[in-house]
Amino acid sequence: MKSTIIIPNYKTPFLTRLCLRALRSCTDLDQTRVIVVDNDSADESLEYLRQVEWITLLERKTAGESGPQMHARALDAALAQVDTPFFAVMHTDTIVKDPKWLEFLLGKFDGAPKLAGVGSWKLEHVTRAKMIGQKIEDFFRETFTSRRHAPEERYLRSHCAVYRTEPVKTLTRGFDDNETAGKSLHRMLVAAGFEMRFLESAELSRFVDHLNHATMILNPSGSGRTSKASSRRKLDDKLDNPFYRKLMGNDALDKL
Repeated sequence: MKSTIIIPNYKTPFLTRLCLRALRSCTDLDQTRVIVVDNDSADESLEYLRQVEWITLLERKTAGESGPQMHARALDAALAQVDTPFFAVMHTDTIVKDPKWLEFLLGKFDGAPKLAGVGSWKLEHVTRAKMIGQKIEDFFRETFTSRRHAPEERYLRSHCAVYRTEPVKTLTRGFDDNETAGKSLHRMLVAAGFEMRFLESAELSRFVDHLNHATMILNPSGSGRTSKASSRRKLDDKLDNPFYRKLMGNDALDKL
């Protein structure tokens, strides 16, 4: 096998089923191993995972862990079992839609021995009007007030990224490093002389859909925009499409 796919899971029954069935329909399992790590969900998403025949399921206990810690430690638990040259990380709200998705990402490493990771910073559609509006807002803020945006440290995000396994295991401390998952890992690989390649959202979105904030909308904390009824309505609208309905109705995708 050439690659391993790692997916953390936490209490998103619908998304978990949709994510895995889309992955099954668009991925050659003869070439790829799939490891799903459940973060102590104790719900129907875990019950579902236990009967999916083509995944390796790891079940973690997470007492006392924060959400970011749970996610990062789940990635590391699976990474410890990776024995393929490459591995991918995904969220359950990342839905594969093109059978060439993994071929596309792995192809970026061909002829590039110093390339250690490929993915995106953000994977969401932003209209041109919104981009222009943000630039105008930033200009006036920095010109007429004392508030200035500190440059963001960009790193490959774990919603959909592929890494070269050997440098990650030998040159980094993994994903759980008291920072957002993947941040220090990215920094260490760059410091070691490796390239980390960012793909434009429009390019990666040809192959996968990212249902932005879907996991937080379905498991709201009680504050912020993801807990609003309007956010749930927008998500429901995105989920109501023929491709997703077909996947959810096909139980055979859970079998070998």
